Amino acid sequence: MIPSFTPGTRPPGAADDSEAGRWVRRMFASVARRYDLLNHLLSFNADRGWRRRTVDRLDKVLASPDAQVLDLCCGTGDLMLALEAKRGARVWGCDFCHPMLVIAREKTARQHLRSIVFEGDALRLPFRDASLDLVTTAFGFRNLANYQAGLAEMLRVLRPGGVVAILEFSRPRQKIFAALYDFYSRRVLPLIGGMISGSREAYTYLPESVHRFPGAEELAGQMQAAGFREVSFERMTAGIVALHLGAR
Repeated sequence: MIPSFTPGTRPPGAADDSEAGRWVRRMFASVARRYDLLNHLLSFNADRGWRRRTVDRLDKVLASPDAQVLDLCCGTGDLMLALEAKRGARVWGCDFCHPMLVIAREKTARQHLRSIVFEGDALRLPFRDASLDLVTTAFGFRNLANYQAGLAEMLRVLRPGGVVAILEFSRPRQKIFAALYDFYSRRVLPLIGGMISGSREAYTYLPESVHRFPGAEELAGQMQAAGFREVSFERMTAGIVALHLGAR
């Protein structure tokens, strides 16, 4: 049975893909300068370990001196820079939120790395068919307005044998932990995130977007339905995060 695709993120008041995209862009622009601080604070620094694990799992691809790598929805660039730092591969970082990219460029210059960031739409990438060896995205995929179109675009730009890596929040399976996590994400996170960022709306949307996002098994099924092979996933931190891998 082919799984039905979850349409994509639908922020409050967004009636279609275009409105959803504009809302998400504005939301991230409003919290850009506090985004990294809140990621580390609200995850108790676990986000650093999730990215490290992702980069480690991709070492075989990154080891190629000619690897062509794209970090999609790169935000402020943490995964993009970690990918380059691992093996020295040049990485492109793409995001549609300009204030986030400004911070990513500042980090790239400060660390004297070669990564190139550009403003673009994850659903309409400016890359030729079958031109990339690796496409990654960390905590950005669930904010796409159309998940099916996002997977199709990732598949299009990958070379045969190329790899996609999607690091995203997921749902804990253990009931007691799931209840605690639900309370934290719905009650505590919006309060702290709103106070520090100045936008409670953003930190109310973010946990709600996690609850609406497909579970790990469902996302794996949707990746397979989109045409990826060798799809697998790994849960981290009691299942609140999952890393999905697939190949073209």
